[in-house]
Amino acid sequence: MRLDKYLKVSRIIKRRTVAKEACDGGRVTINGKLAKAGNEVKENDVLEIRFGSRLGRYEVVQVKETVRKEEAAEMYRVLQEDPSTLEERNR
Repeated sequence: MRLDKYLKVSRIIKRRTVAKEACDGGRVTINGKLAKAGNEVKENDVLEIRFGSRLGRYEVVQVKETVRKEEAAEMYRVLQEDPSTLEERNR
């Protein structure tokens, strides 16, 4: 699955356009390598996302094309997340 789509489906980032901009802006890595929106995401990949001074690291647990909102958090495991990022995402 494309990285930008995974970020949207898993609800790590709420909008695909924002996910694409983050990827193309050099703020997302997969397994330590700079990633573009079209890069493929696989299970066990580690994603690192930077928004300003905030940082989030996530391990991909599963890849699904569609998922209900309640099940989205099961697609990844949080390795590191700034508290301000979590607060903003829950708004």
